[in-house]
Formats: sequence, C-alpha cells, structure tokens
Amino acid sequence: MKKNKSSIKRDKDSVFPFLCLIPSVIGVLIFFIIPFLVIIFYSMVDNPINKEFVFLENYINVMKNNAFKKAAMNTFTFAIISVPLAVVLSMLLAMLLDSRIPFVSQFRTSFLCPMMVPVASVVLIWQVIFHYNGALNEFLARFDVDKIDWLKSEWGQLVVVVLFLWKNLGYNMILFLAALNNIPKDVLEVATLEGAGAMYKFFRIKLRYLSPTILFVTVLSLINSFKVFREVYLLTGDYPYDSLYMLQHFMNNTFRNIDYQKLSSAAILMSIVMIIIIGALFIAENKFGEDVEG
Repeated sequence: MKKNKSSIKRDKDSVFPFLCLIPSVIGVLIFFIIPFLVIIFYSMVDNPINKEFVFLENYINVMKNNAFKKAAMNTFTFAIISVPLAVVLSMLLAMLLDSRIPFVSQFRTSFLCPMMVPVASVVLIWQVIFHYNGALNEFLARFDVDKIDWLKSEWGQLVVVVLFLWKNLGYNMILFLAALNNIPKDVLEVATLEGAGAMYKFFRIKLRYLSPTILFVTVLSLINSFKVFREVYLLTGDYPYDSLYMLQHFMNNTFRNIDYQKLSSAAILMSIVMIIIIGALFIAENKFGEDVEG
C-alpha cells in the first residue's frame, strides 16, 4: 500500500531536524569526543611511540609528582578563595542595584568596564600597582611600611584573586540582576503583607529562586578560576613564585617537554575532579530549589 502525500510529508518533517544536527554532531565528535578518547589512550601507555599499555601507572606517577601536587594545591586554594567571593560579592552588588539606589546606571557601568579591557592592559596596570617599585609600595612607604615584592611573595595569590574579582564581578552581577527581576513580585508582596522582614524574604524566598543562577555563576566562576593561567603567566612567566604555580603552568611546561603521557594523565585527573565538583553542585541545587521548581 502506497503512502499518501501527508504521511510522506510527516516523515520528511520528522527526519529534517536530525539532518540539521549532523554537522554539529560531526563537529563535536571531531573536536571534542575523539580527542578526549585519544587523551585517555595516551594516559594509559608508556609513550606515544612504543604505545605499551601501562594502565594506571602514569596516573600514580603524576600524583606522586611534586610539581603537580604543588600546582593542584595552589589551584584548589585559589578556587576556594576566589569562587565564593565572586558569587557572594556579585550577588550583593546585584541586590544593591536592585534596591534602586541613586546613580544605578553609572554604578553598573563601572563594574562592566573591566569586561571591555584587554587582558594585556589589565596585567600592565597590575604590574604598575604591585611591582616592587610600584604605586602601592610608594603609597605604603608614606606610612613607613617596608616595600613588599607582591608578585614574588605569599601575597601573590591575593593579588591574582583581586584581579580575578575585578574582571568577573560585573558579568556575574548582571546575571544576578536578571534573576532578581524574574522573582515573582506577588510572592514578595504577600510575604510583606504577612509581616516578613528583609532577612526572611532573602533567605526563604529570594535565595530559593536564585538557586539556579547561583549554580550557574558558581560553575562559571569555577571554570574561570582554572583559566587564570593567562593572567598569571603574563604577570610572572613560566615559573612564578611557588604560591602562583597553577595547574596550567604544569600543563604548559609538561607540553613543552613533550611528556604526553604525564600531560594526558593530569588532564584526565583534572577532568574527573571538575565533574565531581560540578555534579555535587547540581545535586545541591536540585535539593535546595526543588520546592520552588515544583
């Protein structure tokens, strides 16, 4: 029995979306999935030439490597400090702007300006400020404070945290502003009529509606904290002071030495840690915001 024209048209309409997805699927396979599988393969062989299977030996060697342990600890410490600050400060700034203070547009613009400044220019400014003979030390010298080589001391990571916050607070703030505007006004009005205070409305209502945005901003800030290598590299070079030696430094230096098995193992370990952290954040957000979504 031959199909009528309407059924043929329905078949074509159902197939067409899948045909449109083919270029994207091919791109993901070529540029993401296949390279990731190659990295897994390299992490389990002795070297790319012999290709002798060694299973988890490379992973064990990487975890015993002092440079990797130092880089992982520094990156973890930096993320623990910078990510919560990026989330909390940007949310507070968004709530401040949402409260209709004077000069809102100028205030918002001032925090968005760092997004338009090239990284090289930002680094140059930071070098002028935090150099041993820089502006900050000249200012502190007026109060008889000894000069500090900020980028070659234990203060170095704090300097990069300030740089990270300065670059990222504006974008995060805009995300929170959008989320605050999407909170149902009638819910807040009912809470106000029932005598709820500002703290109650924030923790019991606003925070629950903001939970998806908090998750997104946290994940985004976490990823950006792992990508801070660019700024640190421009500030300090290949081998910075110990507290500024990040995982990306380890990756970059290992790549230069053409040690693919060590590089691949470190990349897989970093991916696993990121997946675990992001997965835990998703579970926490689902648990916290389930009554709002329901």
